Amino acid sequence: MHALIEYIPLILFFAVFKLVDIYWATALLIATSLIQVIYSYYKHGKVPTRQWIFFSIAAVFGTLTLVFHDEQFVKWKATIIYAGFSIMLLVSRYILNKNLVKKALTAILENANDTDKKITVPEPLWDKLNLMWVAITAGIAALNIYIAYNFSLDFWVNFKVFGLMAITFVSIFATIIALYKYLPDDDEAVN
Repeated sequence: MHALIEYIPLILFFAVFKLVDIYWATALLIATSLIQVIYSYYKHGKVPTRQWIFFSIAAVFGTLTLVFHDEQFVKWKATIIYAGFSIMLLVSRYILNKNLVKKALTAILENANDTDKKITVPEPLWDKLNLMWVAITAGIAALNIYIAYNFSLDFWVNFKVFGLMAITFVSIFATIIALYKYLPDDDEAVN
């Protein structure tokens, strides 16, 4: 449910773009991102850093789009977010010696596991997964800006909504396949 809520601004952006134009869609993107921040604070007493970053980038580039009446600014939003993820994964792993992919997935997998059994994945696989996500996020950043400047606005919006979502889901599926043999069997979880 939480993942669906995170896609609400994107879905509304798409719908308003199709019904009105990029400027109304951008204004709605900023507003719905702010509503998400307020909702998180109201419900949990804090706002995740990720949500603050998304809102800040949407607010800055969305405002520039509206003030200058130029959609080029909003087109950069996804590129900046994904390039930032790519750099963050590299810096955290090779400078700070922390594998953020390992940290995030271990927490998710162990919370999903109904037993107290720890999930053991070899370190080289975690490093490969981290590098895979560095490549994916860098590739998305480059692809987004390429499409933004070489295709129509309508094509870019469709790519932003459906293309980026598809790339993300395929990448998550590839990650699950890579980790599958290290997950406990249902029989092990029962015993």
